[in-house]
Amino acid sequence: MTTTLLRFASVSLLALAASATAQTPPVPAPQADAAPVTRTYLPADFTRFAPKTAFDMLAQVPGFSIVEAEQERGLGQASENVLINGQRIADKSGGAVGQLRKLPAAQVERIEIVEAATLGLAGLTGQVANVVVKAARTGSGQFEWQPDFRAHYARPNLFRGSASYTGRSGAIDYTLSVDNQAGRGAFGGPVLITGPDGALIERREEVLHNESDLVTFKTRFGLDGPGSMTARLTLSVTPYWAPGFTSDRRVRADGDDRTRITRSQLTGSLYDINGEVDMALGSGRLKLIGIRHYDFEPRETTQITSFDSGVPAAGIRLNRTSFIGETIGRAEYGWNGGRNAWQLSLERAVNVLDQRGRLAGLTPAGGFDPLPFPGGTGEVREVRYEATGTLSRPLTPKLDLQLVLGAEQSSLARVDGDGAARRFFRPKGSASLAWRPTKGTDASLKLSRRVGQISFYDFLSQPNLTQDRENAGNPDLVPPQSWELEGQVARELGRWGKTRLRAYGHRVEDIIDIVPIGATGEGVGNLPSATRLGVESVSTLQFDPLGWSGARLDATIGFVRTRVRDPLTGDQRPISGTRDAYVKLEFRRDVPGSPLAWGGSASYDHNARHFRLSEVFRSWEGPVFDSLFVEHKDVLGLTVRAQVANLLNARHRLDRFVYAGRRNTSPLLFRQEADQLIGPIFQFLVRGSF
Repeated sequence: MTTTLLRFASVSLLALAASATAQTPPVPAPQADAAPVTRTYLPADFTRFAPKTAFDMLAQVPGFSIVEAEQERGLGQASENVLINGQRIADKSGGAVGQLRKLPAAQVERIEIVEAATLGLAGLTGQVANVVVKAARTGSGQFEWQPDFRAHYARPNLFRGSASYTGRSGAIDYTLSVDNQAGRGAFGGPVLITGPDGALIERREEVLHNESDLVTFKTRFGLDGPGSMTARLTLSVTPYWAPGFTSDRRVRADGDDRTRITRSQLTGSLYDINGEVDMALGSGRLKLIGIRHYDFEPRETTQITSFDSGVPAAGIRLNRTSFIGETIGRAEYGWNGGRNAWQLSLERAVNVLDQRGRLAGLTPAGGFDPLPFPGGTGEVREVRYEATGTLSRPLTPKLDLQLVLGAEQSSLARVDGDGAARRFFRPKGSASLAWRPTKGTDASLKLSRRVGQISFYDFLSQPNLTQDRENAGNPDLVPPQSWELEGQVARELGRWGKTRLRAYGHRVEDIIDIVPIGATGEGVGNLPSATRLGVESVSTLQFDPLGWSGARLDATIGFVRTRVRDPLTGDQRPISGTRDAYVKLEFRRDVPGSPLAWGGSASYDHNARHFRLSEVFRSWEGPVFDSLFVEHKDVLGLTVRAQVANLLNARHRLDRFVYAGRRNTSPLLFRQEADQLIGPIFQFLVRGSF
């Protein structure tokens, strides 16, 4: 099946390339724009999709891949390739994409696809979507309900959905919304444990199911005026629930049969406050941004193993209560001077993790007594300052330049430990060129120096009860840094659609991986360097020129090659867990003259193995995930879709090699293999406006 998918994708891309000389308008047809760097799509171009929200329209732009905001250090440079009214939505609770999911489609005036280097926004590269929206004149709302049902193991997911209302009162516009990103995951089946000689040691029948409900209540206010000033305030609260359950029956070759049950419970809440003010000042504009994020995350995991022999059960309980906070203050000032666009930015960010961890062991009487848990409790704090300057200017009518120069200074410490705070000064920035050699062709090249993100959890000990292992805390962890070179070429293919090719290479210093800690421990740490090379093709193929009206295929194909030196063997190997090959095909046909649409998708992902000091494993689901759907766009004014996924029986798979000690010097202890059922998934969608 994988080979068939790859061949099908290759044929599709060849067809796109063969049509590259076509000059008739694509479907939807981009409108002529005064600026040659812009491709504009109007609401009429999306009528056939019956969009209810602005996001529904953006998702149908040919050859454009939506990149949502990364959880970077503070706000920093832009990473989301979507703007609203030419502005970056600088928050940590959904960004521009989150807002577009709540904006009625009727408020969209147009969508512009622009080359990033022409915008004066540091961080972006390649094509960027600017969604131009008008103020709401009357109140309107939209809702969607997306239940799904799995044939095996999982409970029905009945409460996934959202509702929002956008209106205006005087000079203030507002959006009220509630959104439940509910999820259900499950699989089950055999797990085989074999010895070094291949003999069966143990057979397990395992069932796993996890649930999650994240209900976000959000209120967003906007004020235009007085004068040139604009202001925005967003308040959100998210209570969440995430119970999990794993059980397995273990039949052993030595007759010591047993049953293990692991239960976990996570019941927490998120709070976000985001405010910004934008005003004219002198010859430019000043923007002030403030963000406060808080996450209360209490987690309890209990694992009990019962023995058929009648000996007392063995058990362990992990309690971990975490308080996560982030406070950001940022100022940006931008102005134009002749052909130059300038921007200066200053940012201060404080990040805190306060974790309280406890371990306890099951007693013969059925209670739990405390166990030593060194490194399980602590507080990590980082205070960071960043300053950047950005210059954007056209060099020729077809070539634009953007330069970003900056640096950050940070203080990072386990504030409850004995070590002094570590201080870092790191330069950062980028240089990018955007080139439009011919009509319908855009190209860009960008070289950047970046400072990466780290998880504060890795500073503290984190046991994994299911896999019987623990990551020791690492107080010496530092953020990775990288040199990144990236190039893109995008081509309009007339009536056939659009294609984009991206290639990139990264040289990473202090790459995050599993490293030795102490004489026998292991945990997340830094390796000296690594490389990452990749290529990705994103294409939209329209079938209208072939006489099949309303049909289109979106194809994404990518390959990645990574290399890092293993800390035990010294050999070059892939970076642990890297997704190194992927294919995604999505087909849709909107039947002309009717409210019906149908289609399907197929995707394939391959990940490199994970390398720990005493084991090597690969866990994946596949080989191919698929889905088929049918949609009616006017059932009493509602859009209704029915979809079934995983008809090709993608399964959960695991291949794990565990050694008696460190894998470079110790013999193989056992091999663990799983090939487990996921089963079909039935999904429904009801979407409407009010």
